[in-house]
Amino acid sequence: MGPPHDGPWLDDAAGRLIRPYTVSGGRTRPTAQLDLLSQVRTTGTVPAGYLGPEHTLALDLCEAPTSVAEIAAQLKLPAVVTKVILSDLVDCGAITTRAPDFYHNPTDRSLLEAVLDGLRRQL
Repeated sequence: MGPPHDGPWLDDAAGRLIRPYTVSGGRTRPTAQLDLLSQVRTTGTVPAGYLGPEHTLALDLCEAPTSVAEIAAQLKLPAVVTKVILSDLVDCGAITTRAPDFYHNPTDRSLLEAVLDGLRRQL
């Protein structure tokens, strides 16, 4: 499978051919409570009806537990648009969510250094 937005949705010279909020039908508020660190995963339920190509791509990314932030990055969409898409999938029973574990202090220096080290290794 190629990059998420090849084909008619992306032009090499112009970039994205549709505005991100068009993908969510102009909606800016998700119906499900989602944090950037929330984990989402498919349930095996097939959504009834057509949801759109971004919904299908998001669903494919949720085969294993994946954070909302990671899905937004893979879809190359703003986080709020991704949350609306994922909310649609939650509403139809196609994915389930789990709130982030906050047993770690998100401003803990050692945690932030570990994240920075991991990012540096990716570059």
